[in-house]
Amino acid sequence: MIRLYSIPPSLYSAKVRIVLRAKGLAFEDVLPPGGYGSDTYKEIVPSGTLPAIEHDGFLLADSEAINEYLDELAPEPSLWPGGIRERAQARALSRLHDTRLEPAVRALFAHVDPVKRDSGFVVEQVKLIQDRLAQLDRIADPSPLLTGDRLSLADCGYPITLTFVEMLNGPMQLGVVLPDRIAAYFEALKREPSVARELETYRPALAEWVGSVTGTPA
Repeated sequence: MIRLYSIPPSLYSAKVRIVLRAKGLAFEDVLPPGGYGSDTYKEIVPSGTLPAIEHDGFLLADSEAINEYLDELAPEPSLWPGGIRERAQARALSRLHDTRLEPAVRALFAHVDPVKRDSGFVVEQVKLIQDRLAQLDRIADPSPLLTGDRLSLADCGYPITLTFVEMLNGPMQLGVVLPDRIAAYFEALKREPSVARELETYRPALAEWVGSVTGTPA
C-alpha cells in the first residue's frame, strides 16, 4: 500500500492521485501529521513539502519524481510515449506546466479575496497567464492529449491548473481565454477516467474555497 501525504487544496497532490488511479495502484491518502510544514511532519519528510509518498519503507517527495517512480513501479499502462524524442517533449511539456503556467496562476491566489486584491497586479498576471497559454498552444499539438490519444505524465498537472483558471475567471472577472486547441485539450482531459475521478472531489472543494473567500459562487 502506498501512503500519500497530501492536503485537499494541493494541486501537486492531485497530480499524483491522477497517476495512482491511472495505474490502478492502491493508496492511502493521509494528512501530514502536525499539519503542512510542521516540525512533526518534517520528522517524516525533511523538506516539509507536499506531496510525498511512503512505499515499503521508501520515502519520496516532489510530484515529478513521484510520478516517474510510479510509472516504473507499475509499467503497464505506460504513461510515457515510446520514442526518445516524444519522451523528451513530454518531459518538457510537464515542466512547462510546473515552472511557467502553474506559478503564474498560483500568484493570483493571494488576490482572490476582493478586500486584499491588487487590481493592477491581477491585470498584469492575466497577461502573463495568457502568454503562458499561448506558449503551450505553440509548443503542444494535442491529439487529443499532449502525446497522443492516451494520458501521459505530461498531462497530469494541467487539468487542475486549468480548472483553477476556469473557476477564478468569473468571481475575479479575469477574462482569461483558452486558445481553441487548449480548450479542446482541457475537455479531452476531463473525459479521462482518472482525471474525471479526481475532479469529482477536487472541483467542489475548490468551488467551496473560492466561494468562501469571494462571497460568490464559483
